[in-house]
Amino acid sequence: MTDKEAKPKKTPKRAEKPAAAAKYVKVTLVRSLIGYPRIQHETAKGLGLRRLQSHAVLKETPETLGMIHKIIHVLKVETVEKP
Repeated sequence: MTDKEAKPKKTPKRAEKPAAAAKYVKVTLVRSLIGYPRIQHETAKGLGLRRLQSHAVLKETPETLGMIHKIIHVLKVETVEKP
């Protein structure tokens, strides 16, 4: 066989990761958002928080963790196993 007739290289199969249990976080609004910028009000609304002491259980994704990070000063965050 010449180089031109060589068999194409096979791509290695990636080892599939076992399905990890999804992680969840429970966020609770513990301080009022009065006096903070409107974008922070909208971030809390996006997390599903409406009034003081309201809470939401969310999947731990980069998107939700970024939103939590933006308003961490008014939240209480706990890690939970299942919703």
